Amino acid sequence: MEPARTEPADQEPDIRARPPLVREFLLVAGLFLAYKFGRRAANGHVEEAFRNAGNVWDLERALHLPGEGAVQGLLLHSETLTHAANTYYAAVHFPATALFLIWLYWRRPGHYVRSRRVLAALTAAALALHLLFPLAPPRMLPAAGLVDTGQVYGPTVYGQTPATDTMANQFAAMPSLHVGWAVMVAVGLIAVTRSRWRLLWLLHPAITLLVVVGTANHYWLDALVVVALLAIALAAFRPPRGARTGSAQPSRPGAWGNAAPFPAPAYATAADAHPGPPARPRAGAVR
Repeated sequence: MEPARTEPADQEPDIRARPPLVREFLLVAGLFLAYKFGRRAANGHVEEAFRNAGNVWDLERALHLPGEGAVQGLLLHSETLTHAANTYYAAVHFPATALFLIWLYWRRPGHYVRSRRVLAALTAAALALHLLFPLAPPRMLPAAGLVDTGQVYGPTVYGQTPATDTMANQFAAMPSLHVGWAVMVAVGLIAVTRSRWRLLWLLHPAITLLVVVGTANHYWLDALVVVALLAIALAAFRPPRGARTGSAQPSRPGAWGNAAPFPAPAYATAADAHPGPPARPRAGAVR
């Protein structure tokens, strides 16, 4: 007897759903550069950024959120762990998201366009908040009493003088795209993969959250706001109802691994194609 299958068979990607590669590369690269230059346009709002930081810190305490220092205290017990957290913050964020999009484009092209649109919408919303609400990170806030682990232990992606940093805008803490992109990567991979271990992808946003808070680059509220924005973007770009219901019930593979069992021969009768239960022998019949 063939053992019952607990997972649908993997299917070959539908190349017809795959957008032109050059166009997608130029589009994604253009969106990234637009974000980088737009984010740098928010530089220079030092007083407003620190005033907003004080308000965010007070709001977190009023909401009884745990202090960011509790997470950083765990990191500071080990210089190796602190260095690893700084490395994760600096080196994993963008490559993980890029690899996610590349894998979707190649293996799940039907899901790629939606994921790219969600990430673009989330990034655009984050850029708008960076411009409208400049925010100094907790590592710069004296009231927080936190250590700038990147500057002390390394590595860091930021310059020592935030107001004149030409590489990045250090007053763009709200919201945290590190967390937003990590959650999108996990949600996307859980949705399109079939492994029984796929929930382990949630470790990526969980580790990212602890890293951005423990290194004092973000507040808890930065993560909560970006998750809310991501939920809105996912709802705005929901797939059509037919696509959702059609893919939710995959057909069971046949004995040869096809998506459906072999059809009955043309000469077969209805009874041959769909045989019923065997007839009971008559009394006195030869057995």
